[in-house]
Amino acid sequence: MGAFSIWHWLIVLLIVVMVFGTKKLKNLGSDLGGAVKGFKDGIKDGGATPEDEAPAQVTQAKSESGETIDVQAKTKS
Repeated sequence: MGAFSIWHWLIVLLIVVMVFGTKKLKNLGSDLGGAVKGFKDGIKDGGATPEDEAPAQVTQAKSESGETIDVQAKTKS
């Protein structure tokens, strides 16, 4: 009752291919790869600070002469 040998794994692989078929296994592999890539991208984006992600807020102010001026305001997080 030790570890499985290479022949055991080949028989299991053969049975899995016979049950699911190669097309479903290919789709499963690409879906799994996409999920792993998405997870890695999410981890990479999770390290960004909120200041980097938050866009500057543009507000309008009126000058003394009554003209509208666009002003960028930064918010504290």
